[in-house]
Amino acid sequence: MGTNYQGTAEEVGALDAYIKLMRCTTSVTGRILPRLQKAGLTVSQFGVLEAIFHLGPMCQKELGDKLLQSGGNITMVVNNLERQGLVVRLRDEIDKRYILVHLTWRGSEQVKELFPEHLEDVRGIFSVLNLEEIEVLNNLLRRLGKG
Repeated sequence: MGTNYQGTAEEVGALDAYIKLMRCTTSVTGRILPRLQKAGLTVSQFGVLEAIFHLGPMCQKELGDKLLQSGGNITMVVNNLERQGLVVRLRDEIDKRYILVHLTWRGSEQVKELFPEHLEDVRGIFSVLNLEEIEVLNNLLRRLGKG
């Protein structure tokens, strides 16, 4: 479904692309979400766990920047993960001003268990595209995201 807006070709094209991008995002998230919900996680919570698992401990601001989430939202996400025993906040050994979010053993085990299944879900969703199309999509999304 595209836009019914009657404007210039550029306006209609931009609105149409925006609608398709939002619908695609909702559709893809909807297909990823059930497995995460079964594990008791939101998409944002899994994003935090996965980021720390692959990139190492980081402060909440870095997490928010990586996941494009506000400070308030990332605080709530980390609070909930901490309550579940999946992360812990610890002062940085070198610079005591920084509090870093670390995975607990339980959090690490949960990511190790979930990530291969998540990756398989993502790979399955993107299997309708060939590698060249995925590369083109990646380049277009990067350009669009940088504005």
